[in-house]
Amino acid sequence: MFRYTIIAIGRMKNRSLAALCDDFSKRLKRTGNFELVELKDGDIESEGQRILEALDKRKDSRVYAMAEEGKTRTSAKLAQELFQLQGQHAIFIIGGAYGLSPDVKARADVLLALSPLTFTHEIARMLLCEQLYRVVSINTGSKYHHE
Repeated sequence: MFRYTIIAIGRMKNRSLAALCDDFSKRLKRTGNFELVELKDGDIESEGQRILEALDKRKDSRVYAMAEEGKTRTSAKLAQELFQLQGQHAIFIIGGAYGLSPDVKARADVLLALSPLTFTHEIARMLLCEQLYRVVSINTGSKYHHE
């Protein structure tokens, strides 16, 4: 069974994107352990401090920081990588409008990019929620993902 947490800076202001995130969050919660943690936005240093404090409460987790300089994965490769965690907690971090602090990136086990393109943090959150649902679908043999 999977254990995924997304730690994201700021609230979703775009109602359409928020509805999509809520839908994927509900789907994920029906099939495993999923949590979405929203932290207050601010300057990049204070956001970074809040993220690091949240990580300190979640020990023994594999931490993925969403960063433009990170490596991309296909959905199938990400599914394979997360399947290998064998139930270990995976945490995905999405920074605010100005990205992540260097301290958060240094703390991460993996720097992951959704795409070489740049997205708003709200779109990145929606895309990550969808990709985590897709990962679960791949790993469970659901028809959601088809090649």
